Amino acid sequence: MKKILNNIVIYCMAAGVLTSCDKKLDIEPEGSPVTGNFWKTQADAISGSNALYEQFDGEEFYGRGFMWYINASDDMVTGRSNAKADNVKNFNSATSGVSYLTDQWKMRYIVIKRANDIILHVPGIEMDGALKSRILGEAYFLRGLMYFQLSYNYGNENAGVPIVTEANSSSTAAVARAASVSENYALVESDFKTAANLLPYFDTYKAEDYGRAHKTAAWAYLSKMYLYTKSWPNAEKYADSVIKSGKHALLGKFGDVFTIANNWTKEYIWSALSTPKGTGGWGSILPGVMLENKGWGKYNGWGYYTPTKELYDAYENGDQRREVTILKPGDAFRFFGKDTVYGSANSLSGYQFRKYMEPFSYANPISTYISPNGDHPTTALNPPLLRYAEVLLIKAEAELMQGKNADAEINAIRNRAGLTNITGATLAELKKQRRCEFAGEWADRHRDLVRWGDAQTAYAQPLHGYNGAIIWPARTFNPAVHNVWPVPSTEISNSGGVIKQSTGW
Repeated sequence: MKKILNNIVIYCMAAGVLTSCDKKLDIEPEGSPVTGNFWKTQADAISGSNALYEQFDGEEFYGRGFMWYINASDDMVTGRSNAKADNVKNFNSATSGVSYLTDQWKMRYIVIKRANDIILHVPGIEMDGALKSRILGEAYFLRGLMYFQLSYNYGNENAGVPIVTEANSSSTAAVARAASVSENYALVESDFKTAANLLPYFDTYKAEDYGRAHKTAAWAYLSKMYLYTKSWPNAEKYADSVIKSGKHALLGKFGDVFTIANNWTKEYIWSALSTPKGTGGWGSILPGVMLENKGWGKYNGWGYYTPTKELYDAYENGDQRREVTILKPGDAFRFFGKDTVYGSANSLSGYQFRKYMEPFSYANPISTYISPNGDHPTTALNPPLLRYAEVLLIKAEAELMQGKNADAEINAIRNRAGLTNITGATLAELKKQRRCEFAGEWADRHRDLVRWGDAQTAYAQPLHGYNGAIIWPARTFNPAVHNVWPVPSTEISNSGGVIKQSTGW
């Protein structure tokens, strides 16, 4: 993946997109290369594929912005005072103008534009056939993934998100929202299937290409998309494609998942590639965002997304995931090479997520394990976006929704957590396992509650901190409105009103 990072800048310079990456999106996805002198050679195709990943370094991509949506769940609270973020948590109408959220829409359409360029131009380049297939597969995978993330956050039966493909990507006209999110999901389905056909398995990559799209990642996300569209047989089918590939397995210990040494083990399917190297690091800043504000004087932690007592209490006695996931007052941990006892001077809940703390455990970690720039606190740990454990629970949910038995998949997750087998697992057990397994991760507890129809009831309850005090009051969640997030107001303005706001926002 080092090669990708090195060549991103080369692509931007050759294609003339360095300035366009910072402009407002309007509705036309940006980052289009100058075609007159580009898309001629194999080297151009490689540079174009590398540039697909350039936006992943954005603070709001897989760092802070996107996580504000997940922060709406009952698992976490903002952590420290932030009026803009509170609007999101409380489903206030001002959410559409929150600056943290505007860039992530724009950045995803930049990736879509670059994918469209590859799909349009690379087929005509004379080059190695296997490499051409991989590059096209990467483009279809990342276009599908971007549309999937945009669709489940902003789309419903009333309106989807604007569809821009290679067929209309050169147009300068604003594109209206799809009539329904089902149109978006049809494109996502097609893109993931095409990507899976074109891409190699991950284990065929050399280390320098780790982090590129691969076959089982396409199958896994296709399975998750079918879960969201309630196409249970297909969700089961493509989860099985991953499982039966023999390429993946659970690690023996839950805590081992969140270690730098295991970034690329068999539990890996898709992660937010990150590195502390360079003057400011690259990739996801989530570990630093979740770190204690000001890092006990050692590092510029941001103090956001702190666990709730509701999450802590959701774990059964003996569940080994709880202590791996959450730090509570009095817990021992290692920080900057020293044994430390956890306590917070500013956490709203009194807790902190522990999953991403390993990079901060080493003596003198700066530049080796954590970014030298505390304002862009990336680490050597790749936060997982979708891992094999989720594929197992996707299959389990799909089985349960078809009236089938899902004990095998659920017990695999329970056993790894140190829990005993159960028989006749129910949907309630599935929901608990998803919550306890993926707390603080991109599996998205908020979106789970919305798609299960549980959000209104869950959010009508206040949230509590370590000492039992209410730290977040009950909230009003209207399923007819808040089942999607509002389109950023900047996109409506930039489109000249062609894009309409989501109903009720």
